[in-house]
Amino acid sequence: MAGEPQDDCLFCKVVGGTIPATIVRETETTLAFRDINPQAPTHVLVIPKEHHRDAAALAAEAPQIAADVLRETQAVADEEQLESYRIVFNTGSGAGQTVWHAHAHVLGGRGLEWPPG
Repeated sequence: MAGEPQDDCLFCKVVGGTIPATIVRETETTLAFRDINPQAPTHVLVIPKEHHRDAAALAAEAPQIAADVLRETQAVADEEQLESYRIVFNTGSGAGQTVWHAHAHVLGGRGLEWPPG
């Protein structure tokens, strides 16, 4: 069921404290922590504490929490002193999603021109 913690979900385990993470911010509805395989000098994940499969499901099932996630990406960027940054939501395996819990990547600290390469 959407919103309920999933026993097999890596990020639900991070929220529950059974898997360690380097937490940078926490609110009532979100958790932000450093990516263990950073793709930029600053690479922080912002997740809803509730389980939602991906960004599309989060937006449909809990739009206020989706807004909280977006608001926290700005707070992370401010705390990390990022003048420019990228927010990425991978949705589906073809887009690179490997953890089936909605999450935003906050990337910065180097040039991030588009297209990537």
